[in-house]
Amino acid sequence: MSGFKKFLMRGNVIELAVAVVIGAAFTSIVNSFVEDLLTPLISAFGGLPDFKGLTLTVGESVFRYGEFINALISFIIVATVVYFLVVSPYERLSARFRRAEVITTRECPECRSEVPKAATRCAFCTIQLTPAD
Repeated sequence: MSGFKKFLMRGNVIELAVAVVIGAAFTSIVNSFVEDLLTPLISAFGGLPDFKGLTLTVGESVFRYGEFINALISFIIVATVVYFLVVSPYERLSARFRRAEVITTRECPECRSEVPKAATRCAFCTIQLTPAD
């Protein structure tokens, strides 16, 4: 039981729970923005009162593709916000702190084996190597 308690009290679990709650709240705000403001604005140009009312009836089945359009617009807005406010800044920040890769080996010109950069003789074919820069 103490292992489970340690698991729940770790920072990652708490941060994840907070992120889920904030994400759900943000999603409801975006959905309201799309359904209440953006969709009526877009549909005003098309002459329709709202995308929600768009349906297609085939036999007894009713396809509510208007709600799908609302969901698609919401997804695009959420994905755009997440990319520009989370992913892009994180990539720039991590690139700033990423270390340049240090090259410690080189290729032997004779046998094409990997040898240490400071080596003066190849361990595989024993050819004399010129000093590395």
